Amino acid sequence: MTGRSCQYSTEPCARKVPIFTSLSDEDLAKVSAMIKHRKYSKGEALIVEEQPSDTLYIIQQGHVKLLKITPQGKEQILRILSTGDFFGELNIFNSDELSNFSAYALTDTDICMLTKGAMERIIDENSDISLKLLKTITKRLAHTENLAQSLATKDPEIRIAYMILELGHKYGKLNKGQIQVKLPLSREEMANYVGVTRETISRKFSKFEQLGIIKINGTREITIPNMQKLNEYID
Repeated sequence: MTGRSCQYSTEPCARKVPIFTSLSDEDLAKVSAMIKHRKYSKGEALIVEEQPSDTLYIIQQGHVKLLKITPQGKEQILRILSTGDFFGELNIFNSDELSNFSAYALTDTDICMLTKGAMERIIDENSDISLKLLKTITKRLAHTENLAQSLATKDPEIRIAYMILELGHKYGKLNKGQIQVKLPLSREEMANYVGVTRETISRKFSKFEQLGIIKINGTREITIPNMQKLNEYID
């Protein structure tokens, strides 16, 4: 692991994570005391597939992509995470397993880390956290199943439209009735996310712009003028 040590206030990190929202200020302070901090540069690996890990990673600031390498040697992005999201939770319950994905920083990213031992102490003292973790894991399994189904059954154009919808919901900001989206992924990474070529992404984006579904504002930003129109296109 090549991340560098990082010193700053720890309490905001714990407060950003939904699973800790029920904790009192006193318990949050205890959690904060257990947290370790690392700063990762864009492109750096946090976890590598098939390596052991016993850590819960919390994104204090930045973006992280989770991915697997297909048998053909291609990158398949599983999920894009941002501030307040966490990953590595399965290894908290079973540290004997190797990581089944890799994680890379999409931008310069600040990470908070809790070891398996620290999480076990937190859960022992706050039993509702394990239930919240289970709910999160269930949602993520559903997301993975939906991704697998999308890759298997929907044509590339619909898959790309679904991706735009997802990015719009997660990263979009309302501005004068339109949704402005700063894209956390490059064209190549978007192609890896939905299982198409980079050229297909560019071609379909141009088509969606002609249809008035999106406006392209450079390589890393789009505008969704009408979210309902995007939903109707997918339906």
